[in-house]
Amino acid sequence: MLETRDTAQTICRGVIRALTQRGYATLAEVPLADGRRADVLALGRDGTLVVVEIKSSVADFRADRKWPDYRQWCDRLYFAVAEGFPLELIPEECGLMLADGFGAAILRESPTQKLEAARRRALHLRFARTAGARLLRLTDPGAGDPETFI
Repeated sequence: MLETRDTAQTICRGVIRALTQRGYATLAEVPLADGRRADVLALGRDGTLVVVEIKSSVADFRADRKWPDYRQWCDRLYFAVAEGFPLELIPEECGLMLADGFGAAILRESPTQKLEAARRRALHLRFARTAGARLLRLTDPGAGDPETFI
């Protein structure tokens, strides 16, 4: 069996592939304004924001008490797990994805909770600036610390 970190990376890759196929732009490990970090933040063509919380094991899930806080940062909240994870543990008020390294299936859609306009704008800017900073790091590693722009 894969180590927990490897499992999380595999789930993340599958989630990103699946969301990309659905027309979302995605970023992994996005810092949020409250100090938390979204495992995956996805931006839809219509401006919809999705947060996906990755759970690589039952222990990881049981240790996490912060997941309800992600509701304030998205229109839809999903958990993503690998095959073999006991799906009944995932709260009904969240969407559910089953992922592997090649993609993810949405087993349960997330209810939609619309963000207020100011928070949506702030998150759109954070998404764009994070993506730009990461692209700068790839294209010009000597340009300084792009994280200071976020």
